[in-house]
Amino acid sequence: MEPTPTVSPPAPGRLYSLAWVLYLAMAMGGALWIGLREGVIPLRLFLDLQGWWIDLLLGLGAAALLLGLWKGAERAFPLARELEAQLAEVLGPLKPGEAVALALLSGFAEELFFRGAVQGTVGWPLAALLFGFVHTGPGRAFRLWTVFALLAGFLFGALMALRGNLLGPVTAHFVVNAVNLARLARREDSARLRQGNTEGDKES
Repeated sequence: MEPTPTVSPPAPGRLYSLAWVLYLAMAMGGALWIGLREGVIPLRLFLDLQGWWIDLLLGLGAAALLLGLWKGAERAFPLARELEAQLAEVLGPLKPGEAVALALLSGFAEELFFRGAVQGTVGWPLAALLFGFVHTGPGRAFRLWTVFALLAGFLFGALMALRGNLLGPVTAHFVVNAVNLARLARREDSARLRQGNTEGDKES
């Protein structure tokens, strides 16, 4: 049996700042990649002006499917609950507005890079595999994160292949991240509050 690794959370606010740097770099890298490949970045890559509502609905449906699957996994498998606890610890304190901003930035940057740049160059399956394998971490629990990311990558890639633009994948990615980040932040706040109450009881 593998020992459960302890993941030391970064200082408050540090992870948020590092995430902004990482995702902005990813977005710029994706845009540069597409620009070099296409000559220009076409508007149709981001939006179908006539069928945008179809993409929006498909993205919301994909997000609902992924969130439902994760909720079922959390109820059925202790490993999923362990993963949530570790991710909440790594995430640390996060305000609601920060969670939404981070979800929007990560959803756009990752989809621009993986679906816009990578999938447009090497195809859907390889882009989905790469997307899954960069979502990893130490220990058994994080392997479940990789599996979930692989599933999400194939689903987001399918939306891109079906519709030919990023609105559906970005919408799905944003909603999934926003819901999960907000839940993880609340979980970490509750854990810190319980810890503080416990320490207060010990002192009194």
